Amino acid sequence: MVNEIDTDYLVIGAGATAMAFVDTLLSETRATVTMVDRYHRPGGHWTIAYPYVRLHQPSAMYGVNSRPLGDGLVDQTGWNAGLYELAGAAEICGYYDQVMRQTFLRSGRVSYFPMAEYQGDGRFRLTTSGEEYRVTVRRKIVDTTYQGVTVPAMRPPEFQVAPGISLAPPNDLPGIREPYERYVVVGAGKTGIDACLWLLEQGVAPTDLTWIMPRAPWLLDRAQVQPRPLRGVADLTRDYAAKHEAIMGAASVPDLFDRLEAVGALLRISPEDRPTAFRCATVSQAELRELRRINDVVRLGRVKRINETDIELDGGTIPTGPRVLHVDCTADAIRQLPVVPIFQDEVITLQSVRVCQPVFSAALIAHVEATYSDDTVKNELCPVTPNPRTDVDWLRFTLAGNSEQQRWAGNTDIGAWLESSRLHPDMAPPMPEDPAERTEFERQAAAMAQTQNAKLEELLKAHEER
Repeated sequence: MVNEIDTDYLVIGAGATAMAFVDTLLSETRATVTMVDRYHRPGGHWTIAYPYVRLHQPSAMYGVNSRPLGDGLVDQTGWNAGLYELAGAAEICGYYDQVMRQTFLRSGRVSYFPMAEYQGDGRFRLTTSGEEYRVTVRRKIVDTTYQGVTVPAMRPPEFQVAPGISLAPPNDLPGIREPYERYVVVGAGKTGIDACLWLLEQGVAPTDLTWIMPRAPWLLDRAQVQPRPLRGVADLTRDYAAKHEAIMGAASVPDLFDRLEAVGALLRISPEDRPTAFRCATVSQAELRELRRINDVVRLGRVKRINETDIELDGGTIPTGPRVLHVDCTADAIRQLPVVPIFQDEVITLQSVRVCQPVFSAALIAHVEATYSDDTVKNELCPVTPNPRTDVDWLRFTLAGNSEQQRWAGNTDIGAWLESSRLHPDMAPPMPEDPAERTEFERQAAAMAQTQNAKLEELLKAHEER
């Protein structure tokens, strides 16, 4: 027997972006929603992430619009001291559970089906009981899985591993009960950074760590992505002016990165390594100092195979042994699949509208869906911004941010929503209250963004023609 359901929106997934989308939809419409998710509780990848994972951005900028995450406190101890708190996996999962139970289900307008596999065409099946459902969708299907997040625990390593080799995803590190002679961390993304910092925090000596870093990353200083009031108007104005001056004065892409590093807009782990990656990861200055204590950094490309006595990489081999734990941090956390229109053929395909801010993007997409009727207008307000991967993508990342500012300028509806959105952090100087002064402020900001974009386009074109 197939169970029949009628709903306005069928949302595939109950991860962070799905929760942000549904929360805004509930606040701004009277729609009914059916959520279908493969995991046993809401939160998506957070439910299986390594237990010591923390946000790389302040808790105040994450979650759903209707409920704060965390207490808005500034950490007083640890490597994040002086900056806004960073929620961990357990806190985030508990938070989403509260949102689901106390907001979504209590509304009477959300039906939630965990442990369910979506089979397409409005059908899904519960993996525990085998019950089957068919959903009649009155408005839209919302696909929140297209640019799904992958963590190491979700898939086997991408390289070969000889029998008897000790290999673990980051999730297994807290289960260590006997020390290893050496720890080899494979991967230099956010997961690799987190694994290195966790091992150092647990007392592993830097000399007992090897870090295989196929591509060195440019990093953001977390102190520069703090919302007001922790960052004052003077700090925000100074940092923006310094970045603008670096862009406008650059003679080439390499020169631009030198200038951005000089003003603190970008950081690198090792002064000797020229980064070639950029994935929006942040570090505090204290974390950066800890990472720089690791001297055995391997720069021989990707791992091809781990044998009993050595590790084969693209550019050579390094020794290993039976008392070495290899930590696989190579999962591509956020895939960048081909961009498709967000609003298309009665389907909403969630993707990033603001680079590296998928939760904010999902909430804004829900607001646009609730407010506008024409898909052409919706897609004009919500063009997809691909996730950055390479160093040069920092230029595209900045171009997208400037274009976003110009796209929404003068749209009173979007402007009012941004001002009221908890997920839209206060990381810009405050707008003047006087209407005339506000108009002039917006004009100057738009002119500066246009000037920056023209320069960035010029640098990109010259770089690509080399």
